[in-house]
Amino acid sequence: MTSLDDEFALRQTLLDDWLEARRQIAVLEARASDLLAARLRVYDADVQGDGFHRDAMHRSMIAEYSASGRIAQGTVERAFVDAFFLQRDYPEVVASFTRGQVTAAHVHEIISAGFAVRDAIDDGRADAGLHHMYEAAALLVAETATPARTKAQVRQIAAALAGVGVTERHRRAQSERTVTMTSVGDGLALLQLVLPEHLAVAILDRLTQVAQHLMSTLDDSDPVLDLDVLDRGDDPVRPENLDAADPGWDDMAIFGESDTFTTDPLVDPLTDDASPDWEHPRIDDRGIDAVRADLATDLLLGAAPTTVTGTAIENIRGRVQVTLSATTLADHDDRPAELDGHGPLQPDAARDFAGHADTWSRLFLSPTGMLVETDAYTPTAAMKRFLRARDPHCRFPGCRMPVHRCQIDHNHDHALGGRTRLDNLSAFCVGHHTLKHPDLDERHRWTARQLPGGEVQWTSPLGRAYVDPPPRRVMFV
Repeated sequence: MTSLDDEFALRQTLLDDWLEARRQIAVLEARASDLLAARLRVYDADVQGDGFHRDAMHRSMIAEYSASGRIAQGTVERAFVDAFFLQRDYPEVVASFTRGQVTAAHVHEIISAGFAVRDAIDDGRADAGLHHMYEAAALLVAETATPARTKAQVRQIAAALAGVGVTERHRRAQSERTVTMTSVGDGLALLQLVLPEHLAVAILDRLTQVAQHLMSTLDDSDPVLDLDVLDRGDDPVRPENLDAADPGWDDMAIFGESDTFTTDPLVDPLTDDASPDWEHPRIDDRGIDAVRADLATDLLLGAAPTTVTGTAIENIRGRVQVTLSATTLADHDDRPAELDGHGPLQPDAARDFAGHADTWSRLFLSPTGMLVETDAYTPTAAMKRFLRARDPHCRFPGCRMPVHRCQIDHNHDHALGGRTRLDNLSAFCVGHHTLKHPDLDERHRWTARQLPGGEVQWTSPLGRAYVDPPPRRVMFV
């Protein structure tokens, strides 16, 4: 065998081994789904005797798997839903999944699209055997296509079998409207809107029209003279170097009262050449995508909503919490700031936020960057300000609910002797706060206690401990 044949064989082997590894991953995904279905059966047995706490017991179960697996709760909940309907309605998909021929992503798309068929059967608009036809057709697609292509095709199959027309499909899809945000790094985020397509087309068209108008009329804007021009070059000239009595500057500076001056727009002070066209127009090198993004930002944050959205809504403003050093605020340095709960923030943006802030909290940090205290006027206000500064989001492991949507909670219940002290208080979202409720059966109730240094230790109904450390502030190094 030649070396070329050896290289070809190696490539074939690596590809085959990779495909086999992917198949084994799918097999393990099927096993994980089966375990979630088994856990749901235990949950169903639990709620038979205590339906009053059914919702809290379900949240406790989701929280346990989320914290233990270090997975977002929404992802865990979706996996439980898929596991339930997979075991109940899709035996052939289960078999294919177990063999590793489809992935968890394929399974999710099959189940999601299949609700249209199930609804048609439950409403009496279709025969029960229709579901088996849908499963077979969907599986045929999923075993040969990517999850994205599977999603599009199984939705068409389900709609055709269920007799759902375009109007009905679009009406059902209205419930999927949503707004999500995902960090993409380097201080940027993806703000994604899912809304009716015709509205999305209209929004993009309007942004495009306005952006094109702004870009085409940029030359009509008043020129902005560069006031720093005297500070350029190898031998910069600064205001303190100028003397109104010095005749050498008469041709390039115009002095006013109270020692004020400006450069003569008809003279270039770097060359001493007179130029009637010399000016410094505003430089705008943004592309149309950047202009559209800036316009959308201005409209969403600055424009008043229409009256159909309700009354007094014009007073609602977007809220963010930023931490920056005093030296950065004073423009003495350009150390990074922190967009609390998200990541680093460039100093210019932080200073801009500070200039429009209604309230301030001065924070005192330890050498390691940990918050140790905050200034205030009364003890109660000080404690609240301290906790909101220390806890930018819910203190359950993995939860990212912003602090302004959380409750300040006694880790050790006040009714049971817990003291109102900083080392016994944390910010918890409503969902995780209720997991500690004393009315909840101890088989499903969580406990939380604060450790030295501000760590919050949660203990699950299974007795497992999960520790959430306090977010560290910006390390100014």
